[in-house]
Amino acid sequence: MRHILIIGAGRSTTSLVRYLLEKSETENLFLTIGDISEESAQKITNGHSNAKGIYFDVFDEAQRSKVIQEHDLVISMLPARFHIEAAKDCLKYGKNMVTASYVSKEMQDLHEAVEKKGLVFMNEIGVDPGIDHMSAMQVIDRIRDHGGKMLLFESFTGGLVAPESDDNLWHYKFTWNPRNVVVAGQGGAAEFIQEGTYKYIPYHRLFRRTEFLDVDGYGRFEAYANRNSLKYRSVYGLEDILTLYRGTMRRVGFSKAWNMFVQLGMTDDGYTIPNSENLSYREFVNLFLPYSPTDSVELKMRHSLKIDQDDLMWDKLVELDIFNPEKKLGIKEATPAMALQKILTDKWTLQSDEKDMIVMYHKFGYQLDGKKKQIDSSMVLIGEDQTHTAMAKTVGLPVAMAALKILNGEITTPGVQIPITKEVYEPILKELETHGITFKEKFTDYLGYNPNNIGG
Repeated sequence: MRHILIIGAGRSTTSLVRYLLEKSETENLFLTIGDISEESAQKITNGHSNAKGIYFDVFDEAQRSKVIQEHDLVISMLPARFHIEAAKDCLKYGKNMVTASYVSKEMQDLHEAVEKKGLVFMNEIGVDPGIDHMSAMQVIDRIRDHGGKMLLFESFTGGLVAPESDDNLWHYKFTWNPRNVVVAGQGGAAEFIQEGTYKYIPYHRLFRRTEFLDVDGYGRFEAYANRNSLKYRSVYGLEDILTLYRGTMRRVGFSKAWNMFVQLGMTDDGYTIPNSENLSYREFVNLFLPYSPTDSVELKMRHSLKIDQDDLMWDKLVELDIFNPEKKLGIKEATPAMALQKILTDKWTLQSDEKDMIVMYHKFGYQLDGKKKQIDSSMVLIGEDQTHTAMAKTVGLPVAMAALKILNGEITTPGVQIPITKEVYEPILKELETHGITFKEKFTDYLGYNPNNIGG
């Protein structure tokens, strides 16, 4: 029996566990799911005989060390900042490791030691990062193998609500960690390159600079720039590329509306609000508006944002019930971002019978045999329900597949790595197709960067 330790029983772990349990008999697997909530860990096993759920605290050094030694491979589904605790023990005791998170500096610093021990520490093998890496590198390598030269690479991903469950004016619901949505784009300007010119978008302008994308069968989307696209030049071997831009997809109109919160300061996560637990939603909103002895909160809001009462932007605010004087935040020492997250969660939580949707879109511009060509590649996946979401599937399945292929000796290149080699992406992308995760390609003449496609 081969033992796999899965740390963390959050939303994205459901599809991961289901996949491995379905393979457990033929692959001789036993899963231990460890979580700070033993109840959550046990629930996710669904009573399967080849799995157990345990209480697990990654900061309990004695327990962590003991449990990791008992397993053949460790999968960490914890927040990225916590992986390093398990990673050090995996290195110490000679265990392979898989995570879906971006490689941190602390993790990268282990590369030489991990490589020397012949271990595989696979990271960034979820959806974004993960499927985006693999699907991009598959096409980029194909272009290079045919003698083509890359001119443009743009990549966009969105975790959205499925069309059949889209019932609000924002055309959005939370399908992953709400906090990451609320604080998206903070911590520095978005950096990218277009037609050989470096571009920067500061946070206060980020949501007014959007690129429009059309996905066959699903209509039009918009995308705002991710924080740092430039680092992918070295990751993908695109050091001399003219255009490199990565972004996050939303339905058209979301970013313009979200910008209202940015301009008011409601997404700030840098300070706490006194007595926040007792504030009503209405009182919270009023914190960011000028004082007036006569004007209502609603009137001050419209004046501050320069919107009319018959503006769709206003309808979007009203729909969120943010002017409610009865509802309380109920969060001690809340930052504005934490308070906004609470208000939005009330309205944007997927219900049990609702479905989410993952959309991914790549553009590849290249020159081949003296001609400029473009490939547009897109993937859309609809979730099953509130539990087995498209997000859980696209994060969990690549993690599970990589873990099994490492156990089976199919992925052997040692070190701290991400899935950008054929050894990794070819078999995993092929298997993902059997789960409905497929890319459709459209071939056109290369037009380059179109400035008319950028709003704001």
